[in-house]
Amino acid sequence: MKTLVIYYSFEGDTKIIGDTIADDFDADVLELKLEKDVESKDYMKKYLGEKQVLMKTKPLLKPYDIKINDYDLLFIGTPIWSGTYAPAIRSFFSNEKIEGKKIALFYCFTVKRGRISKHMTKALKGNEIVDEIGFKDPLQQDKGSVMERLKRWLSEIKANLTKK
Repeated sequence: MKTLVIYYSFEGDTKIIGDTIADDFDADVLELKLEKDVESKDYMKKYLGEKQVLMKTKPLLKPYDIKINDYDLLFIGTPIWSGTYAPAIRSFFSNEKIEGKKIALFYCFTVKRGRISKHMTKALKGNEIVDEIGFKDPLQQDKGSVMERLKRWLSEIKANLTKK
């Protein structure tokens, strides 16, 4: 099963999870990057990101040469902002027609998950969501326990995909 890990990472939390998934599944990686990103990691960057969520903007993504239709299984990851996915993911969903795929979702958050599952499921209608997992500030937690939980989840997904 050809696998692709797609993610946008704001401050590195989603990246560490996504890259670990890619290693475990021997998958290709598509890290979404914005054409124009705010340089600082201070309050202003967070404020601008939240504003984009509330305004439902679709910032321009840097070009990529991966063709989504070449893959059977997609892992899609995002930080959670205001209970939903990051604007970069909104742009990605707007640019790509994703149908008939098996999809596993992963999220990173600081406060709470909100309604992310509902938002992602709605955006990915026409696909099979095989599972999902959320991590609270993985870079701030014990790396060993985060990775152990992630590896356990990945093993469950492999087992479930083998059964089908």
